[in-house]
Amino acid sequence: MAFTPLHDRVLVRRVESDEKTAGGLIIPDSAKEKPAEGEIVSVGAGLRDDAGNRVALDVSAGDKVLFGKWSGTEITVDGEELLIMKESDIMGIIA
Repeated sequence: MAFTPLHDRVLVRRVESDEKTAGGLIIPDSAKEKPAEGEIVSVGAGLRDDAGNRVALDVSAGDKVLFGKWSGTEITVDGEELLIMKESDIMGIIA
């Protein structure tokens, strides 16, 4: 199934977090927090301004981003769990 976000929404794939702490302790799945960073899979075309012109998004497919802990809605596309969220939920691009 192909999925294209609309307007100012983006589709994000979470980046898996480390399974060990800095001290070498293994973190069980039940204690892991969901990571708040991910990679943009696809983006919408953007919103329209008052004059009807399209305002492009600041992020693009392939960007690594940081987003809020409770941001987005989880969806499953082709068996893969992804997040759909508004661009405003993204805090920044990771260089």
